[in-house]
Amino acid sequence: MSQFNVSTLARRTALVAGLALALAGCATPSGPVSLADTIAATPSLSTLNTLVTQAGLTETLKTGGPFTVFAPTNDAFKAVPAATLADLAKHPEKLKNVLTYHVIPGKTMAADVKNNNAKTVNGANVALSKAGDFVTIESAAVVTPNMVATNGVIHTVDTVLMPPKK
Repeated sequence: MSQFNVSTLARRTALVAGLALALAGCATPSGPVSLADTIAATPSLSTLNTLVTQAGLTETLKTGGPFTVFAPTNDAFKAVPAATLADLAKHPEKLKNVLTYHVIPGKTMAADVKNNNAKTVNGANVALSKAGDFVTIESAAVVTPNMVATNGVIHTVDTVLMPPKK
């Protein structure tokens, strides 16, 4: 009887070990992923993810950079008039202009923000401000800072910023 128990125990141990190895091979890296992948994996940024795709910016946010993205949340997009969103959907260049107004070149962590202007990827200047741990870009407050990605950092914001007319 004891030989049966040892044999059964050995088979169970081998099965568990094999299962552990199989699962380890399927594990995803726990480190940062690209800006595009981070946006896509963040439920509160699903509207932004859809718009990034529509504007043709996904590949840039996967491979370009480094960038600092001030990412409007779904709630921020709900505050934008429906007519404005519909117009942006019809005009990809306008949409791209609005989205790139939320991006500055380089990787700027919240602790590194200075009270000054920064040039956005679309060429316009934005005012960055910091008071203690509170960071703003123009009229938008940073809600969640420092979402680190392989090619930059994302700070979620509570407002969709509209670039100045050119």
